[in-house]
Amino acid sequence: MQFDDTICAPACPSGGAISLIRLSGKESYSILNRIIHFPASKKDLKDLQPNTIHFSLIMDGTELIDEVMISLFRSPNSYTGEDMIEISCHGSAYIQNRILELLITNGSRLARAGEFTQRAFLNGKMDLSQAEAVADLITSESAASHRVAINQMRGGFSEELKKMRAELLQLVSMIELELDFGEEEVEFANRDELMTLVTNLLKYVDDLRNSFQLGNVLKNGIPVAIIGKPNVGKSTLLNRLLKEDKAIVSEIEGTTRDAIEDTIIIDGVRFRFIDTAGIRETADFIENLGIRKTYQKIEQAEIILLLAEATDLPENIKSSLEEIKSQIKGKDKKLLLIINKSDKLDDEQLSSLSRTLKEIDFLFLSAKNDKEMNPLSILLLQTAEIEKLKETDIVITNARHFEALSHSSTSLNRVIEGIKSGLSEDLLSQDIRECLYYIGEITGEVTTDEILGNIFRNFCIGK
Repeated sequence: MQFDDTICAPACPSGGAISLIRLSGKESYSILNRIIHFPASKKDLKDLQPNTIHFSLIMDGTELIDEVMISLFRSPNSYTGEDMIEISCHGSAYIQNRILELLITNGSRLARAGEFTQRAFLNGKMDLSQAEAVADLITSESAASHRVAINQMRGGFSEELKKMRAELLQLVSMIELELDFGEEEVEFANRDELMTLVTNLLKYVDDLRNSFQLGNVLKNGIPVAIIGKPNVGKSTLLNRLLKEDKAIVSEIEGTTRDAIEDTIIIDGVRFRFIDTAGIRETADFIENLGIRKTYQKIEQAEIILLLAEATDLPENIKSSLEEIKSQIKGKDKKLLLIINKSDKLDDEQLSSLSRTLKEIDFLFLSAKNDKEMNPLSILLLQTAEIEKLKETDIVITNARHFEALSHSSTSLNRVIEGIKSGLSEDLLSQDIRECLYYIGEITGEVTTDEILGNIFRNFCIGK
C-alpha cells in the first residue's frame, strides 16, 4: 500500500549548524526540481543516480534561499519505500521554514507525526513492532534502553514472533485438515507432539510477557525511593547522587514537604531517585501531607533506600527497618538499609554498631563524601540485577505488546486444556487462530486504523 500524495517535514529542530528536511512520495523529484538549481551544470534530478549526494542551490524564483546538499533515494530502496529526498540546509529557522514553504507551494504537504515511519510500515519496510522501536530509540536515555530498542528495531523480536506464528499456522492447518476427514477419524496432528509444541510456545510467550516489568524499568528508569526519619541526610544523599543542589538541605526537621524526583545514569542504566518527606509523628498539616506522599512513593518504587543515622540507637534503626518491611511484605520490592553520617563515629564505634546489627545487611555511608557514592552505586546495580538485564536481548517494553501476549497466553492455555480433555478439532482450531490473531497484532499483520493512529501520533514530526 502506498499513499498518493507527497509529504515533507523537518527531521531535526532548527538552531544547530545543519538542519535536515525530508521529502517522500511519488512527486518528490518533480517538486524539488522546481526550486533547485545546480550551479555547475543543467542537471535534472530525474536523471541523477539514486543513493548519491549533490551540492545545489534552493531558489525562490531569482532569490537564493540557501546552498544545500541533497541525498537521493529511489523506491523501494528508501526509509519509506517511496521516492525520497533529504535536504541538508543551514540550521536557521528562517531558512528551514522558507524551504518548507516552497515545497508545500509546489505540491507537497506537511507530514503528520510519525507519517514517514507509518509509510515505511505500510510499504513493508518494517513491521509494526519495529516501527514502535524507532520511537523508543529516539527517546532512549540510557545504554540499556538503547540496546533493547535497537535490537527490536533490527527485528530481533519480530523474527521470534514470525517463527512462532509459522509453527502455529502449520499446527492449525493440520488440525483443520482433520475436519475434512472427520468421518474417517484421521489424525494428522499427533496429540502428544501437539502438546509438546503448544507447551513450548506457551513457555516462550509467558517468558516474553513476564519480561514486561523488566522492559518497563529499562525504558523508564528504576524508581528508587529515599526514605527515613527527618534529618538523616536524605536530601544530602539525593544532591550527592545528582551532583547538584536539587533538594534543600537544612538542620531544621521537616524541611522536605514534597517528593523531589530526578534521574541519573549508572553504568548505562537509568535510576529515578525520589527524595521524600521524613517519616515522623507531627501536628503540622502540610508536613503530614508530605509524609502521606512518602508512603505513596514507597508503593511506586522498585528499590527502597532506608536511611538511618549512625548516631541513632540500634534499637531505633531495627524498629524503622521492621516497620518498612511490614509495609512492603509480599510485594516485589527490594529494601536496602543505608546507615548515613558514619563520619560521626570512630572506627571502634562503627565496629560496635556492626556487631549489634550483625544479622542485618546494611551499608555505612557518609552522604557528604563524594568518594563513598561508588559503593552505593555498585550496591544499586547488584540489587537491580543489572548483569542479568544485560544478558537479556529480547524484552517487552510496550504495554500493547504485553496485552497481546497476555491474550495469546490465555488462548494457548485453552489449547492445552482442550488437548487434555479431547476437545473437538474445530474448537482447538478456534483457540489457535485466536492466538495467531493476537501475535499478528504485535507485528501488524492484523491491525486497525485506530491502532495505527494511537501508535504513530506519539512520534515526532519528520520521523
